[in-house]
Amino acid sequence: MSVRHLAAAAAAALLGGFGLATPAAAHVLVQQDPVSAYTMTTGRLWSLVAVALGLVGVVIGGLALARSAGRIGSGTGRRGAVVALVAGPAGMVIGGLVVAAAEGGPGTGYGIVGGFIALVVGLIAMVLGGLALARARRLQRGTV
Repeated sequence: MSVRHLAAAAAAALLGGFGLATPAAAHVLVQQDPVSAYTMTTGRLWSLVAVALGLVGVVIGGLALARSAGRIGSGTGRRGAVVALVAGPAGMVIGGLVVAAAEGGPGTGYGIVGGFIALVVGLIAMVLGGLALARARRLQRGTV
């Protein structure tokens, strides 16, 4: 078996596993009882995880953009751009699942507000990572 086939099989297994886990994750997010404003529900927990991933992407993407502009360090910021391009969409996917699974509005314990915040923060991380990666490629080619 070649390396390409092995990589394709691994990717298919991961995507299949996530595809099968998505309905289960959405089922876990559904709450039946009313909750107080201070109760940590699973929906709120997942939205916090999504926002944290998005914030990590924003911070690292911003640092990569500053590094590629020559303001910090001497590197191109390519690794940071890739991390931002991975963390941002990951936060957006989790935030989207939280929003899709929410049966109530804000204050019901489903984490819908955090899910929407995660979507926005993840989008910002993707933009910062994309800008940093584009600038790093321009610097690598020598055209500024």
